[in-house]
Amino acid sequence: MARKQIEGEFEGTWYKIPDYKVMLIKDSSVPSNKKCIGSPVDVVNVFQTYLEGADREHFCVAMLDRKGNLLGLNTISIGSISSSIVHPREVFKPAIIIGASSIILCHNHPSGDTTPSNEDIAITRKLIEGGKILNIEILDHVIIGDNYYSMNERGVI
Repeated sequence: MARKQIEGEFEGTWYKIPDYKVMLIKDSSVPSNKKCIGSPVDVVNVFQTYLEGADREHFCVAMLDRKGNLLGLNTISIGSISSSIVHPREVFKPAIIIGASSIILCHNHPSGDTTPSNEDIAITRKLIEGGKILNIEILDHVIIGDNYYSMNERGVI
């Protein structure tokens, strides 16, 4: 049944459904001598620059194309000195929008100790399962501090 349009409105309309556009907006750029990620050391080099001066825990994601080229970086969460809240929806949102084939998780430990907590390992495993559903592979989770800890390199994932 067609409704009669009156001055841009439909007769009897009481609710307007929002029309959204979903997009990523380039915020800034991080200088790097690497376009492709080939090792945890490459991850550390990129994220040390990105996280320089961070005094709180930052949980970030590097988004990669199918050839391993960096598409971009995104900070998912900024927490306290010892933790940050991470939800799969927020981790995968930028990767889906940019069309990433895979991602690398990275966060810093301001204390300098790169030993992963039980929570670090649990969220990584949860995100790996989410990635399988979305067909976005998680290649590694690197913790940066005085040194680095690669969960892939250590066989945790």
